[in-house]
Amino acid sequence: MKFLDHLEEWLIIFLMGGATLIVFAAVLHRYGAGFAIPGVQDWLLSINMTWAQELTIIMFVWMAKFGAAYGVRTGIHVGVDVLINQFDAKTRGKFIIIGLASGAVFTAIIAALGSHFVWENGAHYGIFKLLGLSVDHLIEGPTTPDLEWPTWIVYSAIPLGTSLMCFRFLQVMVNFIRTGELPHHDHGHVDGLDEEEQSLNINPYNMQDNLHPADMRRDGDSKP
Repeated sequence: MKFLDHLEEWLIIFLMGGATLIVFAAVLHRYGAGFAIPGVQDWLLSINMTWAQELTIIMFVWMAKFGAAYGVRTGIHVGVDVLINQFDAKTRGKFIIIGLASGAVFTAIIAALGSHFVWENGAHYGIFKLLGLSVDHLIEGPTTPDLEWPTWIVYSAIPLGTSLMCFRFLQVMVNFIRTGELPHHDHGHVDGLDEEEQSLNINPYNMQDNLHPADMRRDGDSKP
């Protein structure tokens, strides 16, 4: 599962980083083209960036779908468990399993309906044409306004991302049945910043940088 975990994380990073860079480039292009700089303005106006907004929307949709699956795996999603935590461990465990199973069933239904929609929206035509099969009486499907991509490719985020989310629900449920543990994410933790225990005997005035007042007490003195 490590490969799938890394693939999921890298896909989210790529989509988030790529969308951010595209938006940044589009904003620079828009404002840069407004300055009447000879040669530069004409060159910027000749560059077509109308596709940027559409592409970033598509990337954020894909990021959201796969990010939801990542959230299930790592326990990022917010859950209301005030009532459940009042029960004993056995009863609480049953409710947790019911909740995870319900999430798996719901996402499985969405994945099935999404797959059918994508298939009928042009995936049937596109896949058959790619394989060299007959596409008679098949609907080619619409395309996006700016990029002119087949919309079924864009909508594929629904069955793919939701199927992965369903798998994550089942994965978490099986792990909970085996170990009794759920994934937990510390929202206050920042990777790379390890908390170090601070000594209680630190003298804030004893800084040997000639910029701060030095400690004038001598060893053994109780008063300054």
